[in-house]
Amino acid sequence: MRFSMRSAENGKETSPVGDSTSQDDYGGKDAVVVADPTKGRWERSWPTIACGAGLFSDGYLNGYAATACFPETFDWLIRYDSVRSVIGQVNTILSKIYGDSYDSSPAQSNVASIAFAGTVVGQLFFGYVSDHYSRKWALMASTVILIIFAALSAGSYGAGGSLHGMLAALTAWRGEYPAGSVACAESTGELKSGHRNRWFIMFTNVQIDFGFVLANLVPMILVLIFTENHLRAAWRMALGLGVIPPLSLFYLRLKLQEPEEFKRETMKDTKTPWWLVIKFYWFRLTIVSLIWFIYDFSAYSFSIYSSQWISLILGDDTALWKSFGWNTVVNVFYLPGAIGGAFLSDWIGPRHALSIGVFLQGLVGFLMAGLYSILDTKANVAGFVVVYGKQPSIFLSLGEAGPGDNIGLVASKTSATAVRGKYYAIAAASGKIGAFVGTYVFPVIQKNAPGGKSSTRGGQDPFFVSSSLCLFSAALAWFLLPYIGQDTIRSEDVRFREYLEAQGWDTGKLGLAEFQQGRSGEDVMGEKEEEVKGEKV
Repeated sequence: MRFSMRSAENGKETSPVGDSTSQDDYGGKDAVVVADPTKGRWERSWPTIACGAGLFSDGYLNGYAATACFPETFDWLIRYDSVRSVIGQVNTILSKIYGDSYDSSPAQSNVASIAFAGTVVGQLFFGYVSDHYSRKWALMASTVILIIFAALSAGSYGAGGSLHGMLAALTAWRGEYPAGSVACAESTGELKSGHRNRWFIMFTNVQIDFGFVLANLVPMILVLIFTENHLRAAWRMALGLGVIPPLSLFYLRLKLQEPEEFKRETMKDTKTPWWLVIKFYWFRLTIVSLIWFIYDFSAYSFSIYSSQWISLILGDDTALWKSFGWNTVVNVFYLPGAIGGAFLSDWIGPRHALSIGVFLQGLVGFLMAGLYSILDTKANVAGFVVVYGKQPSIFLSLGEAGPGDNIGLVASKTSATAVRGKYYAIAAASGKIGAFVGTYVFPVIQKNAPGGKSSTRGGQDPFFVSSSLCLFSAALAWFLLPYIGQDTIRSEDVRFREYLEAQGWDTGKLGLAEFQQGRSGEDVMGEKEEEVKGEKV
């Protein structure tokens, strides 16, 4: 079995590791990606939109909700509301309404653990379901859960008015990540070559970031409408509005068909050869998961500057709507990088985009940490705003253009269709574990810094750690991730088939019943080339 190491476009050696390929070429056949020429542009595009756009709701409703629930560790985070999802703003409002009874509630202190468990279990569960049952119905189940839990949270009351019961109702599983992302990646195969990565990113990561922006903007507007005398109406309305986005996608998702690659390559009707899958993908999955772990692990320190900036501007006693408004500004900084990075991923490839983005982010992070002692004073607050408005906006944008945009894309396209849901789910869950671990590790770093948490080193040290990890992550991506081309999904399926055949596993079991005809990897490539002769989208 021959693995070509030359670029399909320029014939150069571009793949850094043995199990990676720089040409979508296996066994002497090019992985020609074609689409039905009878389909119009909208017919080819709307499945990608329907699969990925639900992540807007995930960003709006969930975001980094887990980090909002550690009052003893994240007092500044709650106070200045740097949490990016609407749950973070609801946390702030509930704390203002209920005071000590909220902050000291056992349910409030435990909800972070519940949210974390629900996130990880939900991702793994939906990853398994999307592989072994259906991409479409995993998406539908996730959509229904988002709708129901947003509605229940908006109307939540504990038994007998108990605050404990109400808090428990604010936690839900997150199935959009694996179910939506893998189906979105597979649906981009019908789009024009050279544009596929940007479509994936525009309807996954950009949607999440846009959800973060509205998660701060909507509560701000609602607080202005209802005033701080009627905050109960504001927080319930903020959660209730989260029903609208998934509800608007319900019809489109109901019309979805299973992606063509899923029909051909699924293992839903056969027993998964787990040991063969582990031997084939363990190293690659470890690298992807480690990069995602580091990215989310570092999120804590990256929010220190935004919270410090807001605290210097607003002071200790300010209107709630102003706090939400400034956090809207902070979250807007993510959008330029996310949108620009979508195009960059097509132009230079996801591996290079991720590596360069996170490397530059690390360099800017070191520079920001070095300036911390100068800027972290009320006397220099104007300079702080100028620097944060320019330099850190570049910093945040680099993070989105690099790992923010591309880690999900890498996780979606570096495995075979038969195991893509589980592969992606494990990588995404590793990221959430990284975020959870970071919430414990960084406070310890700040506490043990010379001078303590409130000192200059208390602000600098977390950034030094995270920036160093950025450089490490860049090295992992550059040297150990595979090349990802426009046609990687289909060529990876052929590569996986050939591996299974070489190990004596019957690949005729792959696919839905109508595709299980004892075809080999060579047969599959022949069929894909014959689908539409000479018609390349």
